[in-house]
Amino acid sequence: MIKRIEDISRNEWDELLSISNTASWFQTRQAYDFFASMSQIVTPFGSGVYRGNQLKGVCIGFVTKHSNPIGQFFTRRAIINGGPMLADDVTLEEVTSLMQTVCQTLKCLSWKQRPIYIETRNLNDYSLYKTAFVAAGFTYQPHLNFRVPTMTVEQINQQMDVGRQRNIRSTIKAGATIVDNPSSEQVHTFYLILRDLYRHKVRTPLFPLCFFETLRNQPDSVFLLIEYNERIIGGTACVKLRGRCMYEWYVCGEDGIYDGIYTSSYATYAGLKYAAEHNLPLFDMMGAGIPDEPNGVRDFKARFGGKLVEYGRFLALIHPNLYRLGERGVKMLRCRYTI
Repeated sequence: MIKRIEDISRNEWDELLSISNTASWFQTRQAYDFFASMSQIVTPFGSGVYRGNQLKGVCIGFVTKHSNPIGQFFTRRAIINGGPMLADDVTLEEVTSLMQTVCQTLKCLSWKQRPIYIETRNLNDYSLYKTAFVAAGFTYQPHLNFRVPTMTVEQINQQMDVGRQRNIRSTIKAGATIVDNPSSEQVHTFYLILRDLYRHKVRTPLFPLCFFETLRNQPDSVFLLIEYNERIIGGTACVKLRGRCMYEWYVCGEDGIYDGIYTSSYATYAGLKYAAEHNLPLFDMMGAGIPDEPNGVRDFKARFGGKLVEYGRFLALIHPNLYRLGERGVKMLRCRYTI
């Protein structure tokens, strides 16, 4: 049996969250409510699958909205961050039913809201369910990620390579500090640095400032900004699944400007250190590119000593022709617009 996300009780949702090996913050009720509050920039969606009266799976995500009509035409997409949250005894048929329902729900949206494609960005191992996703119309796309153990601060320091340890010590000695309760003005400065990074280097769409202002006020969000000479020069925006994992959603820094200061490295280190000090035994770096392709971000993340995993992504095309056209269109829009 399939239920709309609005018909799933919080108790049922929390119970599944407590036992699922594929749980992440991005599949929590808090995450859904957060995306629902951002209706001006995303359209949230979700469904749950039941066996009798037991919830066996939840899948939530959002469809992006672009502020520019042309950008919206080429880039509207449905993102399922983390991948669906499944009970350990869920059947392949139940997973297929859940993902088919998600696809059908999105196909029934108005043409302005209907995504070109659906993508799960897996943060856990879904290899046992690959055939179920394929049966629902998805294809598997290889994608890498780093997961860093964060049991203690000593462990964090020991598993970093020597160069990264030296950079962290240099940054601390130079006088950079961590701001763990930033003001709105400091978050705004962080956003401007992040926006510049996405426009000129990452070259992918970025949410507007209101997204980060609202995220900062979520109970399980963690903003750790780097301050130097009374100015924010970078930082990291994370979310956490209590007692289990911290996720580095966004990170940036003004690197190469100040002598002896390695802002991006220190920002990630701040997240790792926070995780160790707050009973979060795992730090998820949320992506390290496609296998066998050069990737500077992967090289950067590797130096923190995490485990390289391939949990991949699942992709379902709703408009194949628009998807291929959009791949070219996005290249023209990336540097000019933000979602």
